[in-house]
Amino acid sequence: MAQLNTRPPRDVIERIEKLRETIDHYRYLYHVEDKEEISAEALDTLKHELTSLEERYPELVVPESPTQRIAGEPLPQFNKITHDITQWSFNDVFNEVELRAFDERVQKKVRELFGQSARATYTAELKIDGLKIVLTFKDGVLYSAATRGNGLVGEDVTANVRTIDSVPLKLTKPVDVTVEGEIWIGKKGLSALNKKRKKQGEVEFANPRNAAAGSIRQLDPKVASERALDTFIYDLVQTSDVLPQTQFEELKLLQGFGFKVNQYAIHVSSIDEVISFWQTWQEKKETQDYLIDGIVIKVNEREYQEALGYTGKAPRFAVALKFPAEQVTTTVEDIVLQIGRTGILTPVAHLKPVTVAGVVVSRATLHNEDQIKRLDVRVGDTVIIQRAGDVIPEIVQVVLKLRPKKAQSYVFPNTVTECGEGGAIERVPGMAAWRCVNKKSKQQQQRRFHHFVGKGAFDIEGLGARTVDLLLDEGLVTQYADIFTLTEGDLLGLEGFAELSAKNTIEAIKEHRSVSLSRLLIALSIEHVGAQTAKDIAEHFGNLKKIQKATSAQLEAIEGVGEKVAQSLVAWFADKENKMSLDTLLQHVSILKNKRMGGSFSNKTFVLSGSLSSLSRDEATAYIEERGGRVTSSVSKNTSYLVAGAKPGSKHTVAQDLKVPILTEKEFVSLLEKKATT
Repeated sequence: MAQLNTRPPRDVIERIEKLRETIDHYRYLYHVEDKEEISAEALDTLKHELTSLEERYPELVVPESPTQRIAGEPLPQFNKITHDITQWSFNDVFNEVELRAFDERVQKKVRELFGQSARATYTAELKIDGLKIVLTFKDGVLYSAATRGNGLVGEDVTANVRTIDSVPLKLTKPVDVTVEGEIWIGKKGLSALNKKRKKQGEVEFANPRNAAAGSIRQLDPKVASERALDTFIYDLVQTSDVLPQTQFEELKLLQGFGFKVNQYAIHVSSIDEVISFWQTWQEKKETQDYLIDGIVIKVNEREYQEALGYTGKAPRFAVALKFPAEQVTTTVEDIVLQIGRTGILTPVAHLKPVTVAGVVVSRATLHNEDQIKRLDVRVGDTVIIQRAGDVIPEIVQVVLKLRPKKAQSYVFPNTVTECGEGGAIERVPGMAAWRCVNKKSKQQQQRRFHHFVGKGAFDIEGLGARTVDLLLDEGLVTQYADIFTLTEGDLLGLEGFAELSAKNTIEAIKEHRSVSLSRLLIALSIEHVGAQTAKDIAEHFGNLKKIQKATSAQLEAIEGVGEKVAQSLVAWFADKENKMSLDTLLQHVSILKNKRMGGSFSNKTFVLSGSLSSLSRDEATAYIEERGGRVTSSVSKNTSYLVAGAKPGSKHTVAQDLKVPILTEKEFVSLLEKKATT
C-alpha cells in the first residue's frame, strides 16, 4: 500500500520561511539597534503567527528559527558579560483561551508529579515595557549590570546603571545575589526628553522602551544620568542567602534588600483571579506613568517551578499575557469599493479575521485612491492594522518583506455595477475620491435613508437598515417625507411585522417629527457636511431660510467651513429636486428652536476618549452641546475637560501632560445630572 504524502503544503513552508526572515530583520532592529520600523505589537503578532504554524507543523521547526531565540546579539562597542544563569524569555499568550490552556498544562503536570490533590497557585505581576537588566551584587555591593543580550552574553552597562537612583549601590544585607528587572522611562520623562532632542535637532524616541534602551546604551554615563531612568526588580536568580519558597515571598525579599519592586503584584489561587487582574489593568494601564503591555503569570510555589522546568527558550511555569493589541498584522484577501450615501466610492480591504484592541475585525478602510498608492496595498499583502477606542480599523503599513511575488497593484475599475446606469465612475476634481456618475443608484438611496433615520440624524428606533431596505423595495418609501406618512396597515403586510411591532414603529416615527436644525442638515446627506460642520452652520444662521439663501462667501466666513463645504451647500439648495424633497419633508416635520438648557456648559470644550458604557458618543456629544458646550477631537491647553472612558489611549496622556481636568464616565454623568437640575 502506497504511503500517504504528509509533507506540509508548499504555501505554508514559504510563509514560515518568509516570517522567519522578516521577524529576524525587525527583531534585530528592535532589540539590537533600538530602531522601530514596525510597532512592537505588530512584531508580536508576526511572531505569534510563526509560533502557531510551527506548532501545527513541528517537523518544520529549525534551531535558527526566531521562535527558538532569546534576544538579539550584544552590541560590539560594549564589554561583554557572560551570564551565570541563562536569560530566558517568556512565551506570550494573547487571550483568555490561551491562558486557560497554560493553566491546564501546569495543573496536569503538578498533579502528575505531586499527587492528585496538588494544585499550583499564581503570582500575577504587571509586565513593564522597558529594557531587561541583570544586576549582580557581591557582599551586598553592586558588582555588574548587563543587558540580556542573546541570553548567554550581554553588554556591560554597569557605569550607566549606577546613575539610576532606584538601583541600590549597596544592599541592606551583605549577600551575593543576581537579580533581574526592567529599566524604564516614564511617559512624562519621555515627553521632556523628546522636547529637548527636538530643540537640539535630534531624532525623537518613538516610545519609552526605545528611550530606555537608548539611554542605557550610552557610552558616556553622564548622558544616562540626565535622563529620568527608573527600575522595577522582579526576579531573584541566585543568592548566597536562603531562597524563599514562593514567588510572592521572593518579591518581598527583593524589596527588603533595597530594590524597587512594583507594588501591584498579587498572589491568587485560581486562573479566574488572574484573568480578573488582567482585565482590571487593561482599563487602568494608562493611569501609570510607566508603559504596561500585559501581565506576567508565574507559578507561585518554587518547588513546582523547579519541577516544571524550562523549554529550549522559556520557563514552563510562567507566561506573559499581553493586553489586546491596538496594532496587529493580518492579510488582505480582497479590496472592494463601498458606495456611500453621496456616491463617493470608499475602498475597503477585506481581511483575514483578526483580533485588534479586543475586537475581531475583518474589514479596514483604505480611505481613497491616494492612500492606496501611498501604502501600496495589494491583495495578498500582510498588513499592519490599527484600531484605538471607537476608531474604525485602518491599514497603517504594509509588511513588504512578506509580499507574495504575484501581488498586483490595485487599479480603480472603469465601472462599478452598483452605481447603476452603466456603472460609470469618475474622480472628483481636486480630490482623491472617486464617485458614481449616476447619483441615484439603489445603494446610494439605501445608504441615504439609513443615514436619515440613524442616530446622528432623526434617530428613529425600529427603522433599522433591514426595515428601510424593505420599505424601499416595496415602493412604500421613495422620498424622506414618505416615512412620516406610513401607517400601521402599511407595515403589517411586510415580512417580520406583527401588529405590536407595526404599532411601535409608527409610534417611534411620530415621536421624531421634530428635529433640531443641525440634525436636519446632517440628515439631508449634503456632501462634505458632517456633524460638527452642521452644528456650526446651524448656530451661526439660526434658521433654515437664512442657510438656504446664504452665499458661498457668507458660509466660508464661518470658522471650520471651507470652500468645498460652502460650494456643496449652495449647490444642494439650488438643485430643484432637493428643494422639492425638502419642502415636502417640512410639511411633515418641524424644526426645533435652538435651546441650550441654560447654557451650563457655555464656553466649555470637551474631548471624549475611550469607550463609554452608559451612553454612546453621539449621546454624550448631544448632551454637551445641549448645555452650550463644544466637543472637539483633540486635546489642547484650551480643553476644559477630557472625558475618559475605557481604553482612553494617547489623549489621556496628552491631557495629563497639559494638566487638563480628566473626568471618569461616572463623574461626567454626575456632572450632566447636576447641570440638568441647576
